[in-house]
This record gives sequence, C-alpha cells and structure tokens, in this order.
Amino acid sequence: MTYQQTLDWMFAQLPMYQQKGKIAFNTKLDGILEFSEYLGNPHKTFKSIHVAGTNGKGSSSHMLASILQEAGYKVGLYTSPHLKDFRERIRINGKPVKKGFVTKFISENRDFFDNRHLSFFEMTVGMAFRYFSEQQVDIAVVEVGLGGRLDSTNIITPEISLITNIGFDHMDMLGDTLPKIAFEKAGIIKTNVPVVVSEYHDETAPVFSQIAKERNAKLIFAEKEISETYQTSLKGKYQTKNIKGVLAVIAALPNFNVQKENIAKGLHKVIENTGLMGRWQQLGQAPKIICDTAHNKEGLQLVLDQLMEEVYETLHIVLGFVKEKDLNSILPMFPVHAVYYFCQPNISRGLSANLLKEMAEDYNLHGAVFDTVSKAYNAAKQAATKSDFIFVGGSTFVVAEVV
Repeated sequence: MTYQQTLDWMFAQLPMYQQKGKIAFNTKLDGILEFSEYLGNPHKTFKSIHVAGTNGKGSSSHMLASILQEAGYKVGLYTSPHLKDFRERIRINGKPVKKGFVTKFISENRDFFDNRHLSFFEMTVGMAFRYFSEQQVDIAVVEVGLGGRLDSTNIITPEISLITNIGFDHMDMLGDTLPKIAFEKAGIIKTNVPVVVSEYHDETAPVFSQIAKERNAKLIFAEKEISETYQTSLKGKYQTKNIKGVLAVIAALPNFNVQKENIAKGLHKVIENTGLMGRWQQLGQAPKIICDTAHNKEGLQLVLDQLMEEVYETLHIVLGFVKEKDLNSILPMFPVHAVYYFCQPNISRGLSANLLKEMAEDYNLHGAVFDTVSKAYNAAKQAATKSDFIFVGGSTFVVAEVV
C-alpha cells in the first residue's frame, strides 16, 4: 500500500477517539500490552518522560523535547492529535517519522491487526515505541492521549512524570468532578518515579498527594517551587504556567545534563525545533489573525482572557466545536461584541453549525452559518479591515482546517 492508502486503512479499520468519540475509548490496557509483547516490548529499551493533563500537555511536551534537543540529546516526541499529517504524532529531533516506516510497520503487522481489534491509538502507540527503539533515542517525551490511568501510553515506566493541570474535559469518560478527573490523570504516577504537577489546586492536590505517597513517588508542585522565568517562542500568556512545570521536570530529571543556556535556547526555539502548531499561532496581520486549539472551558478561558487584551476595531470569531462539549458552560465566556462565523469541523463528531448558532444566540452571540470551516474563514477575512482582529478556534479540528 502507498502511504495514503495505509492511512486510509488505519482510519477506516480502527476507531479513533478524535473521529468517533467515546466509542473509541478503550478502558483496558490489555490490547496495548499484548501488542507491545508481540513487538518485543520496545518501550523498555529507551528512557522517557510521561506527560498528562487537561490543558498544556502538548505545549509542555514540545518544550521539553526542544530543551533536551538543545542539550544535545536525540529526543523522541509522541503527541496527539495531529493537525495536518499523521506523522506529526511521531518525531525525533523535530523530524516526523518517515512515510516508509509507517507503511512498512502496518504491512509487517497486518496479520496481527486482522486477528485482533486494537484501537487506532493502541496501534499508533506501538508504532511510535518501535520507531523510538529502532532509532535508539536518548529519551522520548510521551504525551498521554486521553486521561492517564487507562491510556495506551501508560505502559511505560518513565524517568519522571508531568501532570500539567486538571480541568473539566472528557467528563463522560474521566469523571464529573475534578478529584475524579485528577485520579485518572494521576494514574501515570509510577512507584519510585518523581512526578511534577504544574498547577496547584486545593481540590485536586490531595488526590496527587495520596497517590504519590502510596507509590513512594516524590511529588513536586511546580507552581509553589519554581520562581524562575523564561521567554518562549510559544505565544500566549498561559504558557507561563506550562513553563513552570517544564522547569521543574528538567530540574528533577535524573542523569541528564541540561544547562540554563539549553533551557533558554530550547524554550526560544520550540516551534523551530519541534514544528508545533496551533498555540496562539499567528496566521496573518492587518488584519491580525490568531488561531488556538484550546477546546475546553479552562483552556478557552485563558485564550479569551488574552484575546480581550488585543486592540482592534472589530473582532471576528470563526467558531466550531465537537458534539460532546458542554457549550452551556463555554459559550457564556465568549464576547458579545464580536461578529461570529459558525462552522462545523469536517469530522463525524463535528457539531452542526446551525445548532451552534441557535445555542450561541441564547447568549447574545450573533453571526452567520457556513457550510465549511474554510468558507467561514474566508468570509471573515473578506469582511475584516486592516485594523480588525480574527480569531479561529473552539476545536482542534477547526484549527487544523486553516493552518
């Protein structure tokens, strides 16, 4: 099969959370453990850092990878979802996995896939771990896909774990209270492995403290212990919280030599070193155009707070969501003075733009409906003057269609 045929088969054969939602969520690690055993347990051949959290885990993972790369290490990076190309999920020193490896991996393991019903994520995790093992990375930064405790990446025993923060997202799978969600994220805490929590919250701290104590894991609340500040190429004031967690991880990471200049340079070159997209990313100026992949209440609040600090004549917002979002808690945060361009991301989970418009009008958010994200985006660009501001967001999949 060609690379594109391989991707088509992967997406069609196996449920993928980003496309299917809850139906794709596997509540056991049996599949990935069996697959890993079949592959020869490649995850046991390289060192790793495990990153979980409601918001900021992608940015934090890329920061860590960039810093370690600047320190001279060969660094694997596994993240999800991708924006444009599947290969964004699996990188070494910023370079995506080769198309030939993807097609060969699927071809060589096709019999195994045909005889078992692995999830898309299990298959992809196995692919990443095999690639990192074959390429003999010095360390891999591994981002959790969803939750933590039952996530397919949770078969690794890392050098250190990072939990960025806890917020209300994926509540249908992870729980309907912050402590319940924290419990799922804390599932990545391993016995005798230090864990950093980027943000301290009274409601979730006892959960982390209890589990860390049970597993004899040193617990570091970065917000309380890190006072240093650094600049990063990732825009958005919310990155200051992520940076504290990253600095705490680097400080506690055993047997790696990372100097302050590596940290400063790594944070300054995150985008250049890793190819990260979609975090307060500027797509144009005059009018200024910003997109951001924040898609839950906590993440969007940080983005909207920064949006309100911008100076413009008219604010244009291209907005779309997936179906399972609690819009009654999200929509009230959006500014009523903006002009809205409602759209539906091109996935099966995409929320109807017409329904979004109806719900938005209940909160005095007014605008027009468009058949596609691209039509909404183009309409905003045509309507905006040089002194206006265009924001694109609400969903990773909306941003993916414009970057």
